[in-house]
Amino acid sequence: MTELEFDPKPRVAQPTAGPARSVRRRDKRRATSLFAHGEPMVWLTGGALGLALAMISTLLFVVISRGLPTFWPQPVVEIVTHGGERFAGEVALSESFALGPEALAALPEQAAARARAELAANDEQIARRMLRSGNYDLTGTHFRWVSDFEVAEESTPEWMLCVERLEWGRFYGVPTALEFDGRRTDGPSEQMWAEFERAHAQARATWDERRSIEEHDIGRLAKAKEEARLAVRSAELAHGAQSPERAAAEREAEALSAELDEEMRALGERIEELKALNAGRRLLVRTADGAQATLPLEQVVRAYPANRLGAFDKLAVYASRVEEFLLDSPRESNSEGGVFPAIFGTVLMTLIMSVLVVPFGVLAALYLREYARPGPLVSAVRIAINNLAGVPSIVFGVFGVGFFCYTVGGGLDTWLFPERLPSPTFGTGGLLWASLTLALLTLPVVIVPTEEALAAVPRSMREGSYACGATKWQTIWRIVLPRAMPGIMTGAILALARGAGEVAPLMLVGASKLAEELPIDGAFPYLHPERSFMHLGFHIYDLGFQSQNSEAAKPMVYTTTLLLIALVVVLNVVAIWIRARLRRRFQGAQL
Repeated sequence: MTELEFDPKPRVAQPTAGPARSVRRRDKRRATSLFAHGEPMVWLTGGALGLALAMISTLLFVVISRGLPTFWPQPVVEIVTHGGERFAGEVALSESFALGPEALAALPEQAAARARAELAANDEQIARRMLRSGNYDLTGTHFRWVSDFEVAEESTPEWMLCVERLEWGRFYGVPTALEFDGRRTDGPSEQMWAEFERAHAQARATWDERRSIEEHDIGRLAKAKEEARLAVRSAELAHGAQSPERAAAEREAEALSAELDEEMRALGERIEELKALNAGRRLLVRTADGAQATLPLEQVVRAYPANRLGAFDKLAVYASRVEEFLLDSPRESNSEGGVFPAIFGTVLMTLIMSVLVVPFGVLAALYLREYARPGPLVSAVRIAINNLAGVPSIVFGVFGVGFFCYTVGGGLDTWLFPERLPSPTFGTGGLLWASLTLALLTLPVVIVPTEEALAAVPRSMREGSYACGATKWQTIWRIVLPRAMPGIMTGAILALARGAGEVAPLMLVGASKLAEELPIDGAFPYLHPERSFMHLGFHIYDLGFQSQNSEAAKPMVYTTTLLLIALVVVLNVVAIWIRARLRRRFQGAQL
């Protein structure tokens, strides 16, 4: 090659063989490394998800497995101990335990010998069962433990009844006779049981009529008399104690009271007739220990021969108990009966809370994101909102009592209801104050997702709207809010779930153990936000920690917990369905 000739292939210095081989090995290790492909993070994140799902599944399994069988009828066993004691009941719990030497030495000689034999046969474990023995009005106890070594004889009598009553809990015994309107039918027999079912239906219908008169008719008359008294008091406060207006109001109240007393007297006579009609309708029962008992048919909610039930009969009893649980009011210190007032109160309070918190939360997020100028003040507000989300819920309850109940409610009573004082109307816990308190509690849950949803709307869409001549509010209303609506619904869903499950604030601002009246009825103004209400979460707390009969209430705790979870899931599913429809609608509009 001469000096003027050009070599088109540039010469590149070749590395030596040793360094080249090491570079190739390093690149190969990197290519095959787990970290290069992210497998460790896949396992880590997948394991975290699996652990979370396992914990949630375990919780749901425990609640469902102990909640659903609550209403399934169990056979009634009759037990005779070696000491000659005889009793009957349903097996509520079975377990095994170790019997220590000291406890073994404290037993009588024969019982200790039987216990030693059972310990030797069962790997040093003693089996025992907890029986729901009922008959509290006779024995003073609802449950009792019995160890297997104490049992001399065990049977399932064919006609042993399980009787659920309005008072005193369940009763177990064999029917001996039925007295109905002067007729007596001896038992047990198929004929007696058919007669009992007919007589019980009539007795309960009579009792339902009497209860309707007492709760609705007499309650309506008592409320009318109270309104007349308040009218007199209002005239006295407005015009003076000696004013003609007060005298006229008092005359009207006296005339109305005379009419109401006459009507109430007629209702009282009807109540006495119904009581006398049911007085001769009774079921005579003999308990396992031979005691005789008389059960008024009107007090019997449900009775069935537990050991004669077939599969369909058990299913009918189960369905009847579920219906009672969902549609009736509680009884026996909330350990039996239904939870309809708690379901109604929970749904109504959650809906009112959502109506209150979502608009204010969205407006606050709009101002912070669209109108407020970035600066120290806006940053401080955002920090305060984030900190507010971490405040314990009981603090909101204390604030609700102090501000809403005593300050705002007390002011409303002084201004609007002076004639009712010193009895408070709005100056105590109620549905409205509970909803407002939970609205404050869940306000950060709405503001933060709404801000993120507004920030996710592309700026180009805003600029395009401005270029077409739209104002700022028109841009927000027609462009920004529709695109951010799925994110806003996400915040509403989170607030819904958080508010429905809160209990601590409600204990101070309106939830009660037993609410005599629903917040909605047929009397004007139909919605009564000042009334206290029942809540499923508070009902669970009351059953678990305040019930006098904790063992009887334990199945109801799981059942009510399952119902609360199902209720929250239903509310969330409805909200998610609305969010999905909004997302599809606006995505289609963008296409």
